[in-house]
Amino acid sequence: MSLRNIAIIAHVDHGKTTLVDELLKQSGVYRENERVQERAMDSGDIEKERGITILAKATSVEWKGTRINIVDTPGHADFGGEVERILSMVDGAIVLVDAAEGPMPQTKFVVGKALKVGLRPIVAINKIDRPDGRPDEVINEVFDLFAALDATDEQLDFPILYGSGRNGWMSDGHERPADGGSLAPLFDLVLKHVPEPTVAEGPFKMIGTILEANPFLGRIITGRIHSGSIKPNQSVKVLNAEGKQIESGRISKILAFRGLERKPVEEAHAGDIVAIAGLSKGTVADTFCDPAVAEPLTAQPIDPPTVTMTFMVNDSPLAGTEGDKVTSRVIRDRLLKEAEGNVALKIEESEGKDSFYVSGRGELQLAVLIETMRREGFELAVSRPRVVMHKDDSGQLMEPIEEVVIDVDEEHSGVVVQKMSERKAEMTELRPSGGNRVRLVFHAPTRGLIGYQSELLTDTRGTAVMNRLFHGYQAYKGEIGGRTNGVLLSNMAGEAVAYAMFNLEDRGPMIIEPGDKVYMGMIIGIHTRDNDLEVNVLKGKQLTNIRSAGKDEAVKLTPPIRMTLDRALSWIQDDELMEVTPKSIRLRKRYLDANDRKRFAKAGASAA
Repeated sequence: MSLRNIAIIAHVDHGKTTLVDELLKQSGVYRENERVQERAMDSGDIEKERGITILAKATSVEWKGTRINIVDTPGHADFGGEVERILSMVDGAIVLVDAAEGPMPQTKFVVGKALKVGLRPIVAINKIDRPDGRPDEVINEVFDLFAALDATDEQLDFPILYGSGRNGWMSDGHERPADGGSLAPLFDLVLKHVPEPTVAEGPFKMIGTILEANPFLGRIITGRIHSGSIKPNQSVKVLNAEGKQIESGRISKILAFRGLERKPVEEAHAGDIVAIAGLSKGTVADTFCDPAVAEPLTAQPIDPPTVTMTFMVNDSPLAGTEGDKVTSRVIRDRLLKEAEGNVALKIEESEGKDSFYVSGRGELQLAVLIETMRREGFELAVSRPRVVMHKDDSGQLMEPIEEVVIDVDEEHSGVVVQKMSERKAEMTELRPSGGNRVRLVFHAPTRGLIGYQSELLTDTRGTAVMNRLFHGYQAYKGEIGGRTNGVLLSNMAGEAVAYAMFNLEDRGPMIIEPGDKVYMGMIIGIHTRDNDLEVNVLKGKQLTNIRSAGKDEAVKLTPPIRMTLDRALSWIQDDELMEVTPKSIRLRKRYLDANDRKRFAKAGASAA
């Protein structure tokens, strides 16, 4: 059977996973009476809740006697490491672009990577039925994007389809065909435009691109076979990027992608995408090969991390009361296991061995890791994200800069430009984007964008859409102002009392509820002024046997501000921590005792 390997790449929310649903349906993967799950490729709980793809996943369909392996990729730049790895597995790509929004930052990122490895993409204009769609302009924007990314003449001569992934049709024109249409034109174009996998001569070689753990089969490595063939029980060895042998062993099972399932096969040949089990140490970017092979395959280079956070053992008074994985050893093992499969993450141990520096592509990637760990029963404390800086050859301090695209209503554009300029951002483009909206493009320091998302939504009444993409390193831009409000701190340990919280409302909004457990040094609210204030949130009403003249009224509290994990991460300051447990997210000062805080503040001031 002939083969085609393709990736579907696009910006977040442009409809990749929904299109894969329809491709699976129309290729006959599902039985007629089978219940079809929406966004079937987003299998993780966090993926379903957030509505985003986090991990790249493979599936396959059959069309006119040809097997088409399809890889669904993430749309967020934070998970770009996934995209960079899988592009080495495929021979073609479908670039999905929203008919109204046009090419966005992540489209630019993944298309640039695809063009660099020599792929000739197919461009599909999705959501053509949107009332604000502008397909002809979008095609021109896509062509300009390809040209700006130094595409070759063959890559610039890309085929174009228009359609709606949700409604299951694609065609050469803007209008839906009279018979309702289908995705057959897309399938046919893939067979015609995407070349068959190029197969190298020689013994078995495969580079690992996706790693997962299975409770029955152990480590499962997915990759594309570069040369040769493989059978179960065959001896293989694993080489790292330097050519050093990591381990040798036998393949216990070969799993091929058949629709949404992985089925065992007796033999797999060069060009096919398969998953192999039976090895205990081989990981992503390693070469799995025949024992006679001496040279490893070259893995795609991964962009360096730009944001780092400190993960440490939870040492608060409530430590160990809600989670069962609390020691530095289990946290270390879990982080190292995560770094094996996610090459965009970098883990370093501190000198004291009780904390770890975790570096990644952005706050979202690290927030998803924290959320995954807390659901597994971990308790830990994490610091505010910091950007990864370095010095160039002349000794000048360099910091990461991001390209920021903000779509916003015209009436709010002034406040966005003002706030971005305060964050040392430089505006590079301002143009109308239809419907009384404008598109603002900035080059801004990564550290200035930490925590800006929630402020942007407040300033624009929830109408702005912000997208970010790593642009490069530039000279340090100088100091950027931080949070303007101080915090309200508990000065005692116990359970918060509604009466005390009611009397403190004029000091600022609360972030806890009555009955919540608090401890000394824990943040319970946001102060209206710029200094921190210690308050007693445990003080109850004095009860006497004398009846008051006016009858007591029930205490009516203003609803507290909900600190979600993402919001808390970007809101805390350098001297504060976020305590994460399976049941709670608490904010606290790094030093819980007021005297310790004063002493370290003095030491920091004298050092500066």
